[in-house]
Amino acid sequence: MGDAAEALRDAAPKLAEISDTPRLDAELLLAHALGMSREQLLLDLPKLTTPDAFATLINRRTRSEPIAHIIGSKEFWGLEFAVSPDVLIPRPDSELLIEQAVQIFAEDPPENLLDLGTGSGALLLAALSEFPKAKGIGVDASASALGIAHNNADSLELADRAKFHLVDWTTPDWAQSLGGRFDLILANPPYVSTEVVLLQDVVNFEPHQALFAGADGLNDYKIIIPALADILTPTGIVLLEIGFDQAESVSKIARKNGYLVECKQDLGRNDRLLILTR
Repeated sequence: MGDAAEALRDAAPKLAEISDTPRLDAELLLAHALGMSREQLLLDLPKLTTPDAFATLINRRTRSEPIAHIIGSKEFWGLEFAVSPDVLIPRPDSELLIEQAVQIFAEDPPENLLDLGTGSGALLLAALSEFPKAKGIGVDASASALGIAHNNADSLELADRAKFHLVDWTTPDWAQSLGGRFDLILANPPYVSTEVVLLQDVVNFEPHQALFAGADGLNDYKIIIPALADILTPTGIVLLEIGFDQAESVSKIARKNGYLVECKQDLGRNDRLLILTR
């Protein structure tokens, strides 16, 4: 054990080669090792000593293991979500879907929500936190992912309004198995081309089935969009996350299936979200 401030100074350079935010990473890992928030760590830093576990956490990070996996959680839309290698780590860019949902439904909140490819449950549970009278279903083809989503619903006290179903949309009649129609459909399906080379902390630690969607990254859109007619209410809204270079190709699929399409950009000014309406 030693001086915590000195430990942070020593740790940050070790992480510089694998992280764009080495100091932040070191602070998050030290706070986790000490069992406190980062904010409390920074307030108390001069009087803190470094636990032995900190060195182990830094070594894991130097091997490109994501911070969220090391500490076991990730914040999304102001909520804390447990994560594991069985689910994608929620990204800040995906908060655009919740932001748009709140704006679109400001005057007339949705009653029935659907999250396609729910993973950790982040989109569904964040939306339910904004629409207190709504109920929702999250579907995923991974039973392990659904276990994480169930636990997150429990910890966020949303389990009474959230259900999770094991559904593989590559199988026939998957949409009919949901048993109803929805006012708001959220979807962050796999959309990465198999030709793309991803960063090591993504490709080595996150589930490939939630990332890759064929050579053009469009495989899942080609399945989901035609099926929306069976599960969307006449006045319903679909919020569909896309890759930064997919607005034109996914919009073409949507328009071919009879939808009006509006594109929204994320904080990096990349195309990130398509809003589909009948």
